[in-house]
Amino acid sequence: MPEETLFTKIINGDIPAEKLYEDDICICIRDISPQAPTHVLLIPRKPIPRLADASEEDQAILGHLMVKAGEIARQLGVDEAFRLVVNNGAGAGQTVFHLHLHILGNKKFSEQGLGM
Repeated sequence: MPEETLFTKIINGDIPAEKLYEDDICICIRDISPQAPTHVLLIPRKPIPRLADASEEDQAILGHLMVKAGEIARQLGVDEAFRLVVNNGAGAGQTVFHLHLHILGNKKFSEQGLGM
């Protein structure tokens, strides 16, 4: 059995975190190293290591994450301008190998590059 990730431990309640949202499919927590004034993580309960590891069976989860990202952005008051980031692999900056979406807002982002 693979070792549990930090996010699995948070989902299971083994590590405390401020949950801004949760349902049967995902949770949303604040990023502990924010790259913008508003920076939260939307994490599926199912441990998918990377986006590239998602399968057809995960299509409903991925769609749910996208819908919830918009709802959470509205809840946080950043729905007019926010960035949604998914890092896939260490070379792209992924540090926890449990798929998660970064919702970043309240920052002027560069039109070129990521601006982070």
